[in-house]
Amino acid sequence: MSDDILQRLMAVLESRKGADPDSSYVAGLYHKGLDSILKKIGEESAETIIAAKSGDKQQIVYETADLWFHCLVMLAQQNLDARLVLDELERRFGVSGVDEKAAREQSK
Repeated sequence: MSDDILQRLMAVLESRKGADPDSSYVAGLYHKGLDSILKKIGEESAETIIAAKSGDKQQIVYETADLWFHCLVMLAQQNLDARLVLDELERRFGVSGVDEKAAREQSK
């Protein structure tokens, strides 16, 4: 089910690339450009932090959904498939966070 919603969202986000900015919130974000999308991610990130600090579980879920959605918009705007992020998470699965971070540091 989760993979299905991701696929459906990616398809909608892709379809909005050519839509009239006045007809779609996402098309409007695309039209405004990357900086506007990144600003929304920053705003949603802050709202997610505030929700978590409040301890309101429903609000945490709501704000996290907004944050993830806007990250998906950014990925689509950059012509990156969201499955690449899932692939990266899968690659990291079972790897110690300390070891994974050390490997990234060595590759710099």
